[in-house]
Amino acid sequence: MSDKRKDPFGGFNFMVELDSLTRAGFKECSGLDSTVQVSDYREGTDPGNISRKLPGQRQASNITLRRGITNDRALWDWHNKAASGNVERHTISIILRDETGREQIRWNVKNAWPTSWNGPSLDAGGSDVAIESIELVHEGIEVQKW
Repeated sequence: MSDKRKDPFGGFNFMVELDSLTRAGFKECSGLDSTVQVSDYREGTDPGNISRKLPGQRQASNITLRRGITNDRALWDWHNKAASGNVERHTISIILRDETGREQIRWNVKNAWPTSWNGPSLDAGGSDVAIESIELVHEGIEVQKW
């Protein structure tokens, strides 16, 4: 048995791959989760006065990506296509890296498409970076590497 300590990975060292669309560095990624719905069920012959908990459908939250806005308009164009009724689905990968930059965990998000795009908040007296965000709906998350 090894006594070598394993520190958790930093949440800041990640990247996002949007297959044919773009490879991009993002400031923030949120919504990477999966939930199984619960159904209550009770038969008349069940002992006690409590229902059983049965697994239902699996659901995943929308994923939100935020990054500094540049002259790369790929995210806007992708959202604009969906808003025009031409939904373009992509598989995206969210990759967590270790302190040396090596890939450690890869989550693949299937059939993602943008449901909303938000432009930056602008303030002539501020010095913050202009941030764009895009919210993606999808059809499930799978782990390719852990």
